[in-house]
Amino acid sequence: MSHEIPSDRDRSFALAKRTHDLIRDYGPCATPRAYAVWYAYASGESPLLGDAVKRLTTQNGRLTELDIDDLHETYLDGRRLANAADDVGRMILTEIAAVTEILDLSLGSTAQYGESLRGLALDLAQGPPSRARLGEILSTLVSTTREVAVNNRVLEARMRDTRGEIETLRETLEATRLESLTDTLTGLSNRKQFEETLKATVEAARLRPSPMSLIILDIDFFKRFNDLYGHLTGDQVLRLVAIVMRESAGKQAQLARFGGEEFGIVLPGVDRAGARQLAETVRASVMGRELIKRSTGESLGKITVSLGVAVLRQGDTPASLMERADLCMFAAKRAGRNRAVDDAAESLSQVA
Repeated sequence: MSHEIPSDRDRSFALAKRTHDLIRDYGPCATPRAYAVWYAYASGESPLLGDAVKRLTTQNGRLTELDIDDLHETYLDGRRLANAADDVGRMILTEIAAVTEILDLSLGSTAQYGESLRGLALDLAQGPPSRARLGEILSTLVSTTREVAVNNRVLEARMRDTRGEIETLRETLEATRLESLTDTLTGLSNRKQFEETLKATVEAARLRPSPMSLIILDIDFFKRFNDLYGHLTGDQVLRLVAIVMRESAGKQAQLARFGGEEFGIVLPGVDRAGARQLAETVRASVMGRELIKRSTGESLGKITVSLGVAVLRQGDTPASLMERADLCMFAAKRAGRNRAVDDAAESLSQVA
């Protein structure tokens, strides 16, 4: 990764050139959709799209028009999740209609029963009934009560069925929500969820008040590794780092992959010492894993990571906290990689 942060204008031109080169080398042609897909890939703004492109180009050597259409629909225009939301919406309306019908039937049955009881009460209020009339009243009361009981059993069965449908709907909604917030390659949170979590954690830390920290992690020489061994092996590296993060971080830590080879760890209630210790644990654990190529059993050696640690300060915003952690990560890169740097003044001065 570059240590310099270019202006937005310079970066946009650089991305445009990179996009043009990718279309030329991997196809299919310079349509607006193809440009949008390759530009998103070059910018790294959609890690899931990037993973899909890598897999397709590794398998087929290039992208087809159908690949472009599928990638655009799935990762850029949001149609797939929108369709899922429409399906869920229709299910909700169906279940609401079913519940409304059940309530209407229940109210109608109750009203009918009440009307029958009022009629019988009027008969009794007119004076002592004859034996024959009393028998008729009792027979009507028993018949009406039996009919209400049958209706109630039917309604209860329908309500149980509807309750099951509503539970299925709830599970579908939760699955759709999680899909929209998860990086499918690693199973960690994606950038959207990372940003939402970081914002909520910063706000909560201010309200208590309590400490919180943020770790930004970047895989060293990942592009070179990817070019040397291929994207599928690169995916294996990304999964390995995610596994190490899960094993090392506590239950309260929020883990995310928010860029191509960049990860974040949000640490509510953790001070500088705790965050620095976790960063060192992750760094050492990643370095201690030997990577094996699954197809051949060949040892690919070890990988390393550089980490930046930032601690919440008074007046911080989520953006300023993330920027400081990112700068610490770049400082770790400049200092030789495979290390963690925090935002304490003495730590930064040692690598300046």
